[in-house]
Order: sequence, then structure tokens, then C-alpha cells
Amino acid sequence: MRDDEATPGGHDLRHHGDAEVRGDGAGLVDLAVNVRAGTPPAWLRERIAGSLASLAAYPDGRAARSAVAARHGLPAGRVLLTSGAAEAFVLLARALKVRRPVVVHPQFTEPEAALRDAEHTVDRVLLRAADGFRLDPSAVPEDADLVVIGNPTNPTSVLHPAAEIARLARPGRTLVVDEAFMDAVPGEREALAGRTDVPGLVVLRSLTKTWGLAGLRIGYVLSSPEIVAELERAQPLWPVSTPALAAALACVEPAALAEAERAAHGIAADRARLVAGLASFAGYGVRVVEPAEGPFVLVRIPDATGVRRRLRELGYAVRRGDTFPGLDGDDWLRLAVRDEKTVEGFLTALATALTAHPRPPTHQPR
Repeated sequence: MRDDEATPGGHDLRHHGDAEVRGDGAGLVDLAVNVRAGTPPAWLRERIAGSLASLAAYPDGRAARSAVAARHGLPAGRVLLTSGAAEAFVLLARALKVRRPVVVHPQFTEPEAALRDAEHTVDRVLLRAADGFRLDPSAVPEDADLVVIGNPTNPTSVLHPAAEIARLARPGRTLVVDEAFMDAVPGEREALAGRTDVPGLVVLRSLTKTWGLAGLRIGYVLSSPEIVAELERAQPLWPVSTPALAAALACVEPAALAEAERAAHGIAADRARLVAGLASFAGYGVRVVEPAEGPFVLVRIPDATGVRRRLRELGYAVRRGDTFPGLDGDDWLRLAVRDEKTVEGFLTALATALTAHPRPPTHQPR
């Protein structure tokens, strides 16, 4: 389905999950933000703290850049460190000369917002709920010279086959794949990071989600040396702080990668528990987009606004879905995956929140 409107269509592209837990939401149990709970781990905090003795010197990103490159089997010239993956969207929008950018929705809205801020006219390709929000490469217009897609996609939790995404590549086209949540997928299957055989490929990665570093801002770009050089010219001087560089070095070490893989398997088990619990509310019209592969799930639920409000009253914050293009209407929520105790508490609260509907809730804590 194509949507060629040049306006955001009323969607608040700048709304993100952290808005749910600010101000009067600060004390809520957080299922709105897709950062792994209990992070950063103690060893990572110690590494970051140890870098503070070097703050008098300007940041030197060469070691971290080489380490990230080695983690993906690439030369350092194919890596650009950024102040969070979100900075990369701004750099792409400002640095690349494109005529027809296309964003595949529903997905993280910051890429489109950055393109619009840079005065680009953005076309949308809307994936359909009826198709499970699966990618149809033929829906992307042939003359698109910049295509942006997430994998696994926020908020749908769909993991697109790498081969299907690679089909979007064309000579003269930049293909941007946001893999911010790929390290939460066991084995990082369907990843394109490290590939050099896909023309125009730009892969974005974040260390925010798995390691709990949203406040530190560290991510990176993997692409051709030519694209990396273009983006680097658009960056301000010293864009990544010394503590963030220390975190990047630490998070790509073998022990950290092994820990991330264990965490990914834990997330998969916790997600299965959440999805099974949500299935008990099918009588209320609750439906989970499946198969979910990210550290969050997208749920279709009647009167999502009312349910979200009642959940807040019960102490739980969840992410509204109506700010994502392609999730129009009042029937979508995104839920971050949490541990068993948190999930059970949430499901009990959801049962209470649904009592406004005629049929009584059926979920019983296990």
C-alpha cells in the first residue's frame, strides 16, 4: 500500500516511548521504553567510570572505531561512530543528495522526521496488518533513491529476511537498514551488518537497547568508505564523548558479545511468556502481531487509549501506537518485553484494565 502524501498525516513523529515515563509517569513500571531492564551492568559502568580520568583530553575515536570494525569483520574506513543511532538519521538526511526518499512504515519515526527537517519530501510505503506487516519489495517505487527500513522493525517486532531486504538494493540507491535491535535477536539471524556485497547499503546499529546506554548516546554506521566519508564530513568535531567511546570498546569485546547473546535468548523466553499471557485475552479482541522477534511486541486491542489510561492508573506505562504511520486508529499498543515477575504483574493489571468490556477477564497469574 502506497501513501504519497507529503505531510505527516497528523502523526506525532517526535513522540517516543520515554514520554510515557517522564513527569507523573516516572514512578510507573516501564513497558514503554525498549531498553533492557537492569542495565548497564556493573562491569560496563566501571569501564565508563574509568574513562572519566581522561576527560581533559579531546576524544580519540580511533581505537573504538577499529574495534567496532573488527567486530563486524570490516576495515575501519567502513565504520562511523555516532552520538546514538539517531544522529545517523540526521547525517543521512543532511549529507546525502537524494531526490525521492522513501520510508517503509510502520517503523521508528525519527528517520522520516530527520528527512522532513532537512526539507525533503518523503514518500511512505505502508506495510499492512493483514499481511503481518511483512515486507513486499515490489511495493517500493523503482525510482526511490533512498529507502529506509528497520529490522527487526520497531514497533511491529517483525524480522524481515535479509534476502528480501537485499532485494531493495539498486545501483544509485542508498538502502538504510536500522538494526538497532538486531543484537536482541539470538544469533543475529537476518542481519546485514558486515555485508559488503549489497550496493548502497547503510546499516545502523545502537548500543543503547541491549546495554542501557540511552543517556550516553553511542551508535554507529556501517557502509562503504565513500558514504562513511560523506557522513563524517557532516558531523561536528568530536561528536562522540570519551565515556561513550569507552562503552563502544567494551561492548564489542568477546565477553560482552557472549553476554549479549545470552541476553537475547533470555529476551526470547520472556517474550514467549508475554505473548502466551496476552493470548488469554483473545476474547477481548487482543491480538499480538506474530511472529514477534524483537524485545517488544505490537498488540492490537480495542479502545487502546482507554486501556493505556487505565494501565497508568494501575501503575504501568505502555507505548501508544497511533503516532506510527500505518497504525492509524485507536487500537494499537507496543509493549516492551520484561522479566517474568514484571510480565505477570502487567497481565494482572491488564485484566483489570479490560473490565470496562462486557466479558470478564480470564487471565490468572501463573
